[in-house]
Parts: sequence; C-alpha cells; structure tokens
Amino acid sequence: MNILSRRELRGLVQECRQACVSIYMPTHRGGKEVEQDKIRLKNLLAEAEEHLLSADLRAREVSDLLEPAQALLPDTYFWQHQSDGLALFVSTGTFRYYRLPLSFAPLAVVSNRFHLKPLLSLFAGDGRFYVLALSQDEVKLFQGTRYSTSEVNLKDVPQGLAEALKWDEMERHTQFHTSTVTPQGKSSRRAIRGGRPAVFHGHGVDSAAKHKEHILRYFRRVSQGMHEILAEEQAPLVLAAVDYLHPIYREASTYPHLVGQGIGGNPEELEAEELHAKAWAIVKLLLTAEREKAAAQYRQLAGADSEKASASLEAIVPAAYFGRVETLFVAVGTQAWGTFDPQIGMAKLHQEYEPGDEDLLDFAALHTLLNSGLVYAVEPDEVPGEAALAAVYRY
Repeated sequence: MNILSRRELRGLVQECRQACVSIYMPTHRGGKEVEQDKIRLKNLLAEAEEHLLSADLRAREVSDLLEPAQALLPDTYFWQHQSDGLALFVSTGTFRYYRLPLSFAPLAVVSNRFHLKPLLSLFAGDGRFYVLALSQDEVKLFQGTRYSTSEVNLKDVPQGLAEALKWDEMERHTQFHTSTVTPQGKSSRRAIRGGRPAVFHGHGVDSAAKHKEHILRYFRRVSQGMHEILAEEQAPLVLAAVDYLHPIYREASTYPHLVGQGIGGNPEELEAEELHAKAWAIVKLLLTAEREKAAAQYRQLAGADSEKASASLEAIVPAAYFGRVETLFVAVGTQAWGTFDPQIGMAKLHQEYEPGDEDLLDFAALHTLLNSGLVYAVEPDEVPGEAALAAVYRY
C-alpha cells in the first residue's frame, strides 16, 4: 500500500487546474469481487469522461488526461494488491492513486480542485494508527483504521538484522577508504597498515552486549527509515515485537507518537487481522481519551468566554487557513456552502449552494490538518456545543 501522508495531502490540496478528476471506490483484497472492482472503475472513468466533455474539453484532451487511469484496468498486478478502498486523482501532469484501509462509496467528481472530503475520516484525530511489526528477520509497517489494516510499502528500511549490519559494513568500508587518503589525495599504505584511521569496535566485548549493540544499530536504521515515511504524522504507532526487543527499539526510535503499550510475542506468527485487533484494542482507549480531553478543553474555554474557543464558521475558516486552529471538531455528513477570500481573510456563508462555492466545513478541516492541527470528524451531536464545528485556537 502506498501511504497517504499529510505531505501528500498538501500536494493534492494545492493542486488547482481546469480539470481535476477525483475518483473513490470500494475494493476487495481478493476473490471474484476483484473483477467487479475493475468494472466499477471503468464505469467511474466513463462518468468522469462525460463530465469533462460537458466542460467543453476536446475528446482528445479527455482521452489523454484519463489515459494513466485507463491503463490500470488491464493491470493484473495492480488489482491483486488492493486494500478496502481506492482513491484516484488525475489532472494535467498529475496522476496519483492510494490503496487505503477505508471503504468508499463509489464517486467521480470533476472540478477545478481535487475533492478530498472522503479522506477526512482517515486524517481525523481518531481515524488511523500504525503498527510496526518488528523482528530480527523482518520489518513490516501497517496503516490501520478501526475497521481494517493494510501493509505499507517500505523503502530504505533494512529487512532484518543481517541486512542492517551489511549496510553498516558497506558504510564502514567506504569511510575506511575515505579516511586513509593522504592530504595529497593519494592512498597511503602506511595509513592502512598503521590502523590509526580505521578503528573497529566490539572486540573482546561480552557476546550478549555485542548482540544488543547490533540490534540497537539495526533498530536505528529502521527508525531512520520510519522517520522518512511518517514525516509530519501525528497518528499513534504501536510496536509489535518479542518483549525483550521493545525497550531496545524505544531507545532507537525518534517517532514522538510511539505508544507506551505494545504487542508482545513474535509478530511473524500473527496474521494482519490479528495484529489489527490487538493494536486497535490498545489504540481505541488512547484515542477515545484524547478526544474526550480535547472536547473538555473546548467546553472549559467556551464556558469562560475565552477568545481561544470558537464555534463561528466565519471566524474558524480564516483561522484554519492561517494556522491558528489547534483542534477542530467538525460534523460529518453536513455541508456549509460559501466562499473564502484569502486576500482579505474573509469567509462568506450562503444559505444554499451558489456557483463557485465550496464546502467551508471541508475547507476548515483540510487547512487545520495542513497546518499540523488536530481534526475530529464526528457525528453532528458529538460536536461540543450546538454548531457544526468547534475550534480551539493556538493563540
């Protein structure tokens, strides 16, 4: 699965062209239903084509625009590696798709911006989490929601202790040759034989301590790779590993949202569904407590008439755009149509949809996320207060 990060989301939000095609659909991980998925995508692409032609694009332009998406239809490998939902985005010069652990209702939208509201629940404060299944022989990362989990494609992460040590040895070999160059730029046999620049540690060290040192180096490699993948993320990460590896990885990890409680035992012996169930049991309590704490904070500030709390859409939209919103509760299944002018920082709400309008609830949520705020997409009766959204400001 290719991960949809906040960085990727920012790129989609900033995309603004004449024709942006957004397609959402449910998918299946195997079985006869996969053939139905192909047909569903074919139908959604046909629907998008009709919208594009009605927007006065030439048939050739439409064909060229949708060609990368059409190429997925006969791609057997693509359909054999699906999750619960597929989100696909096409515009001139842009083609991205994400296989996500979230089922979508079939939808094709053509606009001057990508339609991103179906993704909000994935980025909500209690919408997703990660599981790192770690052993001395294997590393797997899963992205999960409360409903399911999917494996993330890992790059620049060693697959096991032996591979990590091989990487270290290659680096040490390179550094050794680099450090044995004379000031004149020529290799020096004396420098090599002298051994002063080439220092090798670990000789004579107790074998158990040496093994732990090797594991720590391996885990630091894993943590570095995880940092690249989870940049800007705020979702909790649950570690699954045999018990004695937990404290070693925690020493190596730099991810600030690593959950204190982990999953014990060898993760290689657990199916993805079992990992998901064990991780969700841990994360559910954590996320519920954090959401209740955030709601209590809003009620306290609102009850004291603090300027750091607001339920006014006209005030929250510019605050979200300019990065002032720390926490936002927004009602799902509702829309608030209007416009926002960033030049003057003003939002105008309309009673009914007018040409050029956008859903300001969606707008506020997306820009809160892009500015590293926390969003809770909840049912209307779960928004603290009586409005469709409620915000706590940073300042």
